[in-house]
Amino acid sequence: MAAARTESLAILKIGRTRLSVPMFLFLLTAFLPPALETAQAQESDTVLEGSGIHYPGGFDPNTVGEVRGNAYGLSVPERGPVRFQLETGRETYTVLASPKWFWKDLHAELPDGAEIRVRGSKTLGQDSNLYIIAQRIRIGSSGRPMDLRGGDGSPLWRGPKAGGMGTPGGFGSPMRGGGGMGSGPGGMGGRHR
Repeated sequence: MAAARTESLAILKIGRTRLSVPMFLFLLTAFLPPALETAQAQESDTVLEGSGIHYPGGFDPNTVGEVRGNAYGLSVPERGPVRFQLETGRETYTVLASPKWFWKDLHAELPDGAEIRVRGSKTLGQDSNLYIIAQRIRIGSSGRPMDLRGGDGSPLWRGPKAGGMGTPGGFGSPMRGGGGMGSGPGGMGGRHR
């Protein structure tokens, strides 16, 4: 007597539940895109209350500069940008960094009083406070740089721009090679404007 074969429908065992491959693929395609859309919607351009600054889209390449000083008061909210105060001795800036998840992907640690250099777009908020939308942060005099935005100011957490072999608006982190094979860090595409 020949043994029965079940090659055509392999069974995946997930915990105590068994799913057929077609069912697993259906669940993956049904629930993953809405989850990604929700994550991206949380990062859509908004106007920050009080300052009137558009974030993350308010980056102006014409106002880019570097500010050095000491960091205080790191705030990592569920929604909106990670932020902290940068005191230079003459001025105090509110630094707008990145979404919480991207900040955590960078394994960023920012103790109060840390020496820091921030390169980014400087602006004056409607509340008369100085802001800098961070492009690159370097903690300590010889610390590794944390890149938050590309050369043109586009957020790296949104992934590479359209073109090359990447996906437009994809997710990525410099720690994971830019989220695709596009023009982001570690990608294979060219520079796009």
